[in-house]
Order: sequence, then structure tokens, then C-alpha cells
Amino acid sequence: MLKVNIENIALKSDNGYYSLLKKINFDLNAGKIYTILGKNGSGKSTLIKSLTNLLNKNLFSIEGTILFEGKDILVMNHIELLQIRLNRIRYVFQDAVNSFDPLKTFDYYFKNSFAGRKQIDELLEYFLLPGYDEISRLYPYEVSGGMAQRLSTILAFIAQPDLLILDEPTSGIDYTIANLLLLKLKEYVNEVNRSVLLVTQDINFAEKVSDEITFLHNRTLSAFENNKDFFAKTDNEQLIDFRKSYEELI
Repeated sequence: MLKVNIENIALKSDNGYYSLLKKINFDLNAGKIYTILGKNGSGKSTLIKSLTNLLNKNLFSIEGTILFEGKDILVMNHIELLQIRLNRIRYVFQDAVNSFDPLKTFDYYFKNSFAGRKQIDELLEYFLLPGYDEISRLYPYEVSGGMAQRLSTILAFIAQPDLLILDEPTSGIDYTIANLLLLKLKEYVNEVNRSVLLVTQDINFAEKVSDEITFLHNRTLSAFENNKDFFAKTDNEQLIDFRKSYEELI
């Protein structure tokens, strides 16, 4: 589905280029949930934005190829990119409130999703949100960050993309909602040939939800491993350190 071979992602400056990420190589196949673990500032958000060429070209430089069904996203024209971002690869960003237009109510987004009222109501109820009549009248600034994150997730599920990318999906939600999300993600990849990519610090959620998992560390990505194999390495110093760091965060 997606084949990533990035040699370098660099930040442009007056003094030239500063390398942020290098040697990022992985494949995503249908029917699996992939997780990239990384600490704050490791470059997780930069990496996932690069996957559909969302990084500002005035600020960032990307060397390499990102093949989606054999076509290189980095050299696609604007129309092709918009089609992929709209229908094939969708994001749920951590700062979900700012993903919405503050001048539009959620009714605008529901109507433009072209989903039936029944489907929307079912997802709102599933994620423990108010009903359509109440929430459709609200503006993004009138809901909490956690509610905005759930609404962004619902709209992403409705679009039924081939690849769903989530940035820190548990950061704004409680344990109950995280479990509901976990079950929905597993259901989503098993229904049709779809895949999910998570980037997170939440190692506990990653262990429960992932089929394949890896670290983003020291500006590069290790190889994806099977979940059981990854967590079976009790002597893995990097894993021990990461788990300790996450426990200190919570």
C-alpha cells in the first residue's frame, strides 16, 4: 500500500539545512495496525506529515520517495494529492481543535462527509458524545480538546480511507474512550483491506492495539517488528527506558 524510502528530512534555515530525520524506510500493508513509538521532540509529527507531502516546502526539504500504490507522492501534482488526502489517506491530528475551521459548526463537516444521519448518530453514541442535534450546532472552540479529537476521529472513520494516520490518539481522552478507540481500530482494519498508522508515546495503548511496532529514536526509525517479538525483549534497554519515561509522564 505505502512504501516509504526517505533519505533525509531537513529544516531550511539562513545557514543552510538542518537534518531532522534520516534513513526512514518502511512498508505499510493492508489489514494491520502499525505503531511508531517516540518521545516528545523525536519528529513523529514531522514524519507523518511528510507521508502526504503536507510539510511546508518553504521550510522543509524531503529527499527520497513515498510510493502509494506505486505512485510517488512527493512528485504528484496538486490535484492528485488532494484526491489522496480526501479519499485515500486521512489524518487525526493531536491538536484536533485547530484542524477545524473556527467559523464553521460541526453540522458543516457532517453534511460534507456525505454520511447518513444513522451512521453519524451511531458513531457519536459509540464514542460517548452528545447526539447530532446538539453537537451539530456547536463550533470547534465550544468543545473540549478530547471531544474535538473524537469528532475528528469519527469524520476520519466515515471517510473510510485506505490508510488512517493518528497522531497521539490517546492524549486527550480517558481510559474508557481509549478502549473504545482500540476496539474500533481493530474492527476497521479487519473489515476491508485497510491499514492504520499510529504515532504515540502511549506504550500501554501501543502494546494492546498494534500488529507491528517500532521506535523513532536518534532521528531514524528502526525496523517494524511483530508486537509479541517487540515486547518479548525484556533486556531491551531502549524499551525499558521508553517505558520508564512514559510512566513518569503519567
